[in-house]
Amino acid sequence: MVNTRKKKVVLSITLITCLIVCIVIPYNSVKARSEEIYEKLKIFSEVLSIVQKNYVEETTAEDLIYGAINGMLKTLDPHSSFMRPDIYKELQVETKGSFGGIGIEITMRTGILTIVSPIEDTPAFRAGLQPADKIVKIEGESTRDMTLFDAVKKMRGPTETKVTISIMREGFVEPEDFTLTREIIRIKSVKHKLLEDDIGYVRLSQFQERTEDDFSKALDTLEEDNKSLRGLVLDLRNNPGGLLNQAVKICDEFIDEGLIVYTQGRNEGQQMQFSAHPNKKPHNYPIIVLVNGGSASGSEIVAGALQDHNRAVILGTTTFGKGSVQTIIPLDDGAGLRLTTARYYTPRGTSIQATGIVPDVIVKEKRFHRKEEKKELKFIKEKDLEGHFEPEGAAKETTASEEEEEEKDIPLARAVQLLKSWSIFKEFESKKQPVTKQ
Repeated sequence: MVNTRKKKVVLSITLITCLIVCIVIPYNSVKARSEEIYEKLKIFSEVLSIVQKNYVEETTAEDLIYGAINGMLKTLDPHSSFMRPDIYKELQVETKGSFGGIGIEITMRTGILTIVSPIEDTPAFRAGLQPADKIVKIEGESTRDMTLFDAVKKMRGPTETKVTISIMREGFVEPEDFTLTREIIRIKSVKHKLLEDDIGYVRLSQFQERTEDDFSKALDTLEEDNKSLRGLVLDLRNNPGGLLNQAVKICDEFIDEGLIVYTQGRNEGQQMQFSAHPNKKPHNYPIIVLVNGGSASGSEIVAGALQDHNRAVILGTTTFGKGSVQTIIPLDDGAGLRLTTARYYTPRGTSIQATGIVPDVIVKEKRFHRKEEKKELKFIKEKDLEGHFEPEGAAKETTASEEEEEEKDIPLARAVQLLKSWSIFKEFESKKQPVTKQ
């Protein structure tokens, strides 16, 4: 049975990696399928020998072979990559929800490290880093052609130490340096609270090992505190994904039967289906799911399944569009291979690869780290990544009230309004009586 492991599309400085859904399977030796492959391997071996004997500086076989593997995987897609043993070991820590670093999720765009989203309550978030910021240097070293894992290694370090990254942003004349103090990033994947008029709110920041358990407890608390819960807002904005099984279990809380998600790849083992089970506890209230361009992978599975089953209204902006599955394969020397092996599909057979989940209600958000920045945040999408799979088939002065409006969480406010209206219309329908003449 395939063991599920977390891996994201977007790699974070805190080792939240690449916004991907990961599945860990035992490594099996791959036999060559044709004489042509053997011939090419002979050429590779010949070049390796020539370089080792004649290159101007001494090289190691490990560095050369690892470099060749990295080059091979770069010809595939943005999410396939090779992990040296030390990096692969660090991957094991990621699903625990506690990491060392500065707290950003990153991806590679046209050879430049680009921020997908800063993580809430981290050094990067507090410093004002934004989605679409380009990291052009780390400690003065250019990031062009730097691998995601190399970047992670350079930005990680002991707590209370500093790292300087150079950021290029739309509107900047030249890169601006941000010096951040590293700290342990403890990410609580589930947060909840009760909003006005008995409306519940649950925020899922990513899918970790305990997400489903914590999510169930959050629902129990909201429902026990208020047995007449009028609705639920499920916030998946800037959620880059995580463990596939956890995303499936979140869907299963609200769907009684039928498909949640399925995958299709070249091999039989990559054809998987995940189905819902009858709910142990009914949640008989309307749901609105908040998404944006930072919602990727596992969060798109949740949004797509709830949308296809007509169980929730999706509100916000089109999601990232990460519709591929990565398999993590341990290698004999302790290294690891992350390889794209399948595409996933929503229950109605829709692939969201490079297109994303389109909300039922479009509401753009305007949230800023700095008040002087008065433009909508731009998100990097799957379709912006080099090598991605193609889809199948002048500022005026503002008044105080306008500034307050811009600082509001507009999508959340709209969701609450819709749930209020939903409840009102439901009560209205239940009270309707036929009109007769007296």
